[in-house]
Amino acid sequence: MERKRSLYIADYCLTPHKRIEHGAILCQEDRILAIGGASAFAREEGLEVIEFANIYSMPGFIDSHLHGAGGFDCSSAYAGKERLEDMSSVLARHGVTAFVPTVVSAPSGPMLENLAALADMITAGVSGADPIGIHIEGPFINPEKHGTQLPEDLKPVDLGFCRELIQAGRGKVKKMTLAPELDHAVELIELLLENNIMPSMGHSVADEKATLKAIDAGAHYCTHLFNGMPALHQRDVTLTGVALTDSRVNIELIIDGHHLHPRIIDLACRCKPEHQVSGISDAVMAVEMAPGTYHVGAAAFKITNGIAQTADGLLAGTTTLLDSGWHSLMTYSHMEATRAAACVTANPALTMGLEDRGILLPQKRADIAFFECGTNRPVMTVCQGKIVFDAGINRK
Repeated sequence: MERKRSLYIADYCLTPHKRIEHGAILCQEDRILAIGGASAFAREEGLEVIEFANIYSMPGFIDSHLHGAGGFDCSSAYAGKERLEDMSSVLARHGVTAFVPTVVSAPSGPMLENLAALADMITAGVSGADPIGIHIEGPFINPEKHGTQLPEDLKPVDLGFCRELIQAGRGKVKKMTLAPELDHAVELIELLLENNIMPSMGHSVADEKATLKAIDAGAHYCTHLFNGMPALHQRDVTLTGVALTDSRVNIELIIDGHHLHPRIIDLACRCKPEHQVSGISDAVMAVEMAPGTYHVGAAAFKITNGIAQTADGLLAGTTTLLDSGWHSLMTYSHMEATRAAACVTANPALTMGLEDRGILLPQKRADIAFFECGTNRPVMTVCQGKIVFDAGINRK
């Protein structure tokens, strides 16, 4: 049986590394066959042609750090009240094609139970954006930088419990945030690497020596740089300054416009090589939900004017996703569109080891997002060659 082919034509295409005017993407099943100027493609018999007006295309977003959306909290999967499917559908409506569900610290029993439940949901599959693995943010982090996580849920490094967490995740755990200054942090990093899990430094007050020791051990990623760590200081170098300047470290930035001042984002983007910056949403379950009270794990927060805050005034993640964030990144950092687009597509794909996506090239996965020019409103999302969101507008 002949396999279905689809041709998508837009005003322009960001690959993301270059811009193709009047671009076309030819797909067969879940793969891209070819990409280039639309005039180069023949309209063969049986070819499905979707041609847009006033629309641009780019790789689907890859959000490597978010806690929920659409009423689903990744840290409460074991409760069985919400579905990962709902989160996946919301993300697809915003151009996200791959994401990393992130869980926070909890008492040992519920944390293990939650990881098992979330792993089962990922294995069962979803119809929207693709969950590519689990990020455990804690529990081996510094209580001085606990953020919205409950201090009583944090633990000293315990390699035995870490092995239990990995086992509960059933092969789905891909990243863990840890504080480099904790005793036995190096052994923890080595254990994670042995299990093909990315050790990420964060929620920490590590000084220069402890940070470099962790980097030498193989911790080459930093969780939401600047947030959950000391501010930059002219004489006191900490994790913040080392991650910003050490060429071995990839960083992620929360690009919602509230967690970081625009000039701080610009500073980071000027310091790091362009392929080492990933934009994240750090979104929570309240995305696309009405104002009210929600939670990340056991920590409650309210949504007021679109901002998630605890009763103590701490920011509790975001209610915006990467479709707005990557444009903010351009505004704050003066990045060109191609470089900003890479920060939410090719760069997270590279750091997460996703060699088959994040870029529009032949033989890569057909994960594509389409947006209206000018408004940047999402109009269609294609994931693994399937249309998972279609606003039904701007067709020729």
